[in-house]
Amino acid sequence: MQESRRDFVGQSAGLLFSLTALAPAWAQPAARQGGTVTLASQTMRTLNSAIQSGNATGVPATQIFAGLVQLDSRFKPQPYLARSWEVSPDGLVVRFKLVEGATFHDGRPIRARDVAFSIETVKASHPLMSVTYSAVLESVRAVDDLTVEIRLKHPFQGLFGVLTPALTPIIPEHVYGPANGPIQTNPANAKPVGSGPFRFVEWKAGEYVILERNPHFFRPNRPYLERVVLKIAEDSLSRRLMLERGDIDYLPFSFLRIPDMVSLQSNPNMVTVRSGYEALGPVAYLEMNLRQAPLNDLRVRQAIAHAIDKDFIVKTLHHKLSKRLDGPLHSGNEYFDAKAVTVYPTDLAKANALLDAAGHLRKAEGTRFALTLDIPTFDPDSMSLVAEYLRSQLRRVGIDITLRMSTDLADWSNKVGQWNYQLTMNSTWNWSDPLVGVHRSFLSSNIKKVAWSNTGGYSNPKVDDLLDRAAVEPDPGRRRALYADFQKTVTADLPLIWTNESIYVTFHHKRVKNVPNGVFGALAPFDEIVVA
Repeated sequence: MQESRRDFVGQSAGLLFSLTALAPAWAQPAARQGGTVTLASQTMRTLNSAIQSGNATGVPATQIFAGLVQLDSRFKPQPYLARSWEVSPDGLVVRFKLVEGATFHDGRPIRARDVAFSIETVKASHPLMSVTYSAVLESVRAVDDLTVEIRLKHPFQGLFGVLTPALTPIIPEHVYGPANGPIQTNPANAKPVGSGPFRFVEWKAGEYVILERNPHFFRPNRPYLERVVLKIAEDSLSRRLMLERGDIDYLPFSFLRIPDMVSLQSNPNMVTVRSGYEALGPVAYLEMNLRQAPLNDLRVRQAIAHAIDKDFIVKTLHHKLSKRLDGPLHSGNEYFDAKAVTVYPTDLAKANALLDAAGHLRKAEGTRFALTLDIPTFDPDSMSLVAEYLRSQLRRVGIDITLRMSTDLADWSNKVGQWNYQLTMNSTWNWSDPLVGVHRSFLSSNIKKVAWSNTGGYSNPKVDDLLDRAAVEPDPGRRRALYADFQKTVTADLPLIWTNESIYVTFHHKRVKNVPNGVFGALAPFDEIVVA
């Protein structure tokens, strides 16, 4: 079977595409089919990734729902549900041709109107993508049953990255449309219907999710697996023991403590993969509620920054598995500029002097003031371990830190989302374009009572202007300059204190082959996985 693709080579107005013929990997002779892969997961609130972000929902959802495209290792779009596309010379109109004969899991055909509905739904309801689509999307419409047209307000270089299954899943209008009530309470969020390689079987909250092979998947002979099982395991020790006992075969995102990672890397039956996830760009940081004194004083934030030894975090706490981070962009982000960021070298004398200058003199017992630091349950080594270190280190400059561990993700997100915190450990993803994953944390227009928005209350008109201009700038060089100025400004303001690039390591048993190791990691279809 021969299929055509259009390889994205343009970067601005006047985008050019070259049409080439290829035999896609999914059209090659089938590998041995059958078998089950079991992996660990955190608790998910829904299985509908059109209304929820994050890996807990995203891993099962990218098996259930297809997207228009996938990104290859060079971040270039490749066909998925869209078999080809055309871009207008000005970069404002993109027309996608859908795969003929593709169906949803209930047997209904996938139409262009389902794609248009999906994009509009994500724009209206997704906690992350609503910001992106509101900034760039002019309109989306079905031209005919197999052609969908996207019109943009301005050329957007990150468009194809957001049309992947992780960010814009294609959902059936006849299941999720307004005739079925508000999408947030649609029963199909817990019993989803998609068109991906696996279809939903069962979800027992807090225990497991079971998916089975979609025999009518539009990629012939795919998937190879018969079943995918996700077992809920909230703590690091449980995940490690499950992997070692063989209760699970595959652990993406790892979310293990450092000693467990080190131990598993020496296990002869285990494969350790350090690459992948490049499109996610995970960054960890100390977030501060800027509405509250003394954190509303830049000198206090600078003092905290100077008290932290990031190299100690990376080299000693993380055994060099993570990487130092001094600004909002992951080093793998194409707009990352090391020369633009303000670096705060470890200097306890300077930290003490800044706190003295801010009027926070030491009391008789040696402390200046007290703060509470909230710790979420996810990513333990970028959260709990670093938080323990910060408590010890900040005590050296007279700041008394009380650690408050959250009981679960909902507990933490409610406190932070309602601004009921002083300090919190946090982590976000840059995603494949800053507009998708970075702007949300710094725009004053995104100061909202919802986790992973601008919950700290940071507001700088210059930053708003830089990000607004970068969102619509078609020229790569000028866009890069805007993001460089943004990095310079925001690291001087210190609304966050970045600590490290989060540690994402994949572990799987040797009998499991072809696990997704592309730029989205496990937020990609498992249609190529085989069990030996």
